[in-house]
Amino acid sequence: MQRIALMAFPGIRAFDVSVVTEVWGTDRRLRGVPPFELRRVAADPATPVPLRGGLTLAPDRPLDWLDGLTPTDLVLVPGIENPDTDTPAPVLEALRQAHAAGIPVASLCAGAFVLAQAGLLDGRRAVTHWHLAPTLATRHPQVTVEADALFVEDSGIWTSAGTAAGIDLCLHLVRTAHGAEAAASIARSMVTAPFRTGTQAQFIEHPTPRADRDADTLAAVRSYALAHLDEPHTVAGLASRAGMSPRTFARHFQATTGTTPLHWLITQRVAAAQKLLELTDHPLPEVARRAGFGSEVTMRQHFASHLATSPRDYRQAFRHTAGINPIAR
Repeated sequence: MQRIALMAFPGIRAFDVSVVTEVWGTDRRLRGVPPFELRRVAADPATPVPLRGGLTLAPDRPLDWLDGLTPTDLVLVPGIENPDTDTPAPVLEALRQAHAAGIPVASLCAGAFVLAQAGLLDGRRAVTHWHLAPTLATRHPQVTVEADALFVEDSGIWTSAGTAAGIDLCLHLVRTAHGAEAAASIARSMVTAPFRTGTQAQFIEHPTPRADRDADTLAAVRSYALAHLDEPHTVAGLASRAGMSPRTFARHFQATTGTTPLHWLITQRVAAAQKLLELTDHPLPEVARRAGFGSEVTMRQHFASHLATSPRDYRQAFRHTAGINPIAR
């Protein structure tokens, strides 16, 4: 996934354009990230595309760059300012042709409405900003709208929730194609998390002052757990560190992160194991121990459920031999 096409047409959001450009349009080869070729594709490459705030976007490729003859690896549709706006017919047809050619297509935020107009979401699961989810479901009843997910994939079509969830999706696409370390390197340079757990349900309600205090306490507990992943942790033990009962801790943890303490911990351990498999030559039992799984069998089970692959196959696909830290050995 190295040749990326950004769909440029009137009404797209400047923020989403910036996210795509930051992830795929910045040269980070010195940080171990593979080079990408990001192109801005439009019906008329000679005409700048207006964006909100007095900005413009200069396209550099015509729509036939997506005809399947050019080896494009991914097509990205930014969010749109107004979901009630009709997308230009040539853009919709280009998206249909790209998908028919087997090119993965992804949308950010309200870009899901564009994919729905193109008919690409018919019979598929999709997500958009939580505020717009009921509108998408009503306007396109043939689409199964996921109310809470940060992003979803269905048959080569990706959609993401609002604003920051577009960053989550872009980093996930990099992680899937190039490994956890490449995505983490981009995330570090963007000063953002390489991935977030939970769903967008955690953002719908405004936190109360009490919830803010609980969130600070839980953040400290999560930081402790991350610093001691190789140690056994229980909900009761983490709750005690937070000064809460296990039931109260689990309830506040779910409200703050959108997931359970156990699921969060397993996700962090999978991520730690990914990094160890990519950057060290530790044998699999040692990787399992350092990531806190306890045994290679347990690690293999969680890799299968989270990544649909095995630790051995993951290492073979994403091992960066030149980047192995000799000290870590």
